[in-house]
Amino acid sequence: MSVNKIIYGGNTLIDLTADTVTEDKLIAGITAHDKSGELIEGTCDFDVNSSDATVAVAEMLNGKTAYARGTKLTGTMPNNGAIAGTISTKAGEYTVPQGYHDGSGKVAISSTEQAKIVAGNIKSGVTILGVQGTYTGAAIKAQSKTVTPTTSQQTIQPDSDYDYLSSVTVNSIPYVESPNSAGGTTVTIG
Repeated sequence: MSVNKIIYGGNTLIDLTADTVTEDKLIAGITAHDKSGELIEGTCDFDVNSSDATVAVAEMLNGKTAYARGTKLTGTMPNNGAIAGTISTKAGEYTVPQGYHDGSGKVAISSTEQAKIVAGNIKSGVTILGVQGTYTGAAIKAQSKTVTPTTSQQTIQPDSDYDYLSSVTVNSIPYVESPNSAGGTTVTIG
């Protein structure tokens, strides 16, 4: 006979009659008394109701496991650790890969490009990435040239002692007429 209520001297010392514990709600291996006073052993093999969990495998580190919605899940998120990258152009971007980052990774302007960002390379009054420019211009030397067209393509450049061409004068195409031995006229162009 099980006892589920004890009254002593008019005082209720133990009253299990309103208890709701059942084997399926008690963790496996744990014992208790049910509302009838009978000793019961738990059969439940979980310690939480995970039916409302929202985790997805892509949000858990690769190889790590968890339980959600009654299922054991194994993570697929890559562990990128201390990811690092560089940017080498004005419009350059670095795409951070999907996954976990340990917080110590860095993205920076490449050292080659950083070396170019010096005050002497930046116009005075202009600030680029925190560097105030000091360049006020340098003496430049312009050249004027005269060229005569030919039958092949020409590229006109300043001579090595000059910075740029201030003007280029293109002569007219040479045109010469001369009598030939057949009694006609030979025209030479160019």
